[in-house]
Amino acid sequence: MRRDSIFYKLFQQYPTLLFELLTDPPTNADAYRFDSVAVKEPKFEIDGVFLPPENAGAGVVYFCEVQFQRDEQLYARVFAESSLYFYRNSTRFSDWQAVIIYPSHKIEQSNVYPHRGFLNSEQVHRVYLDELGDIRSLPLWIAVMVLTTLEETQVPEAARYLLTKTNQESSSIASRAIIEMITTIMVYKFEKLSRGEVEQMLGITLQQTRVYQEIKEEGREEGREEGREEGREEGREEGREEATINLIIRLLTKRFGELSEEMRSSVSSLPLPILEDLSEALLDFTSLADLQAWLAAVRSY
Repeated sequence: MRRDSIFYKLFQQYPTLLFELLTDPPTNADAYRFDSVAVKEPKFEIDGVFLPPENAGAGVVYFCEVQFQRDEQLYARVFAESSLYFYRNSTRFSDWQAVIIYPSHKIEQSNVYPHRGFLNSEQVHRVYLDELGDIRSLPLWIAVMVLTTLEETQVPEAARYLLTKTNQESSSIASRAIIEMITTIMVYKFEKLSRGEVEQMLGITLQQTRVYQEIKEEGREEGREEGREEGREEGREEGREEATINLIIRLLTKRFGELSEEMRSSVSSLPLPILEDLSEALLDFTSLADLQAWLAAVRSY
């Protein structure tokens, strides 16, 4: 299960989520920006960094590590990266803190003695998701984080409960974002099931998800607009196909970066029914390799 990407998507959707895990969050937590940074010489890639607002003077930078597998070098790496980044940017920040999120104590590295100074200080926060309480008593976004830790037998009921709670308590925008995250978690959790089977388990349909709605609605609308301009059925069909191609390429570019000309050409050459299949399949893609494999499978038929 690709938990790192799930958690970073959660933080992108709701940056203040990190500070809900802390007992003493900064007073301007809602102004923080989530980002990833690179530290050169030596080069470290720090994926989870919460940056204070630039117009508020020197603030505290927060580093976040989501760890679902045992790593006996984790603390050495995290503290080295954090200290070096702070050193390189000491004029921007007044302090740094680190938050390490575990599913449980069992994943934590065994030898913590060399790092006791940091670990016993107020500078480092260790969060164990299985100790946050029952999923029904937690705030929605934190409950979604805890959902990633549950056993498969517990997940369907918990996910259905969160979907119901989401519809009752959240705004339409927040509701769509949470539904997207829950659906993504379920697809990763039950990798052997199709998206349709996951949806049946949850009691929802793919048409309820934001990305699918974007593709379908924009494709239909742009297709209708093109059709009205040309005044022919062929125009509507061609416009719909072109709109769907453009939207799929935009979504893929947004998720994975600029596409090669060969990749763009491969997508553009697909007939409309296959494009509509791709608009659903790309919801499960985590890299361009998934797209390449999907296109190769289509060509083999």
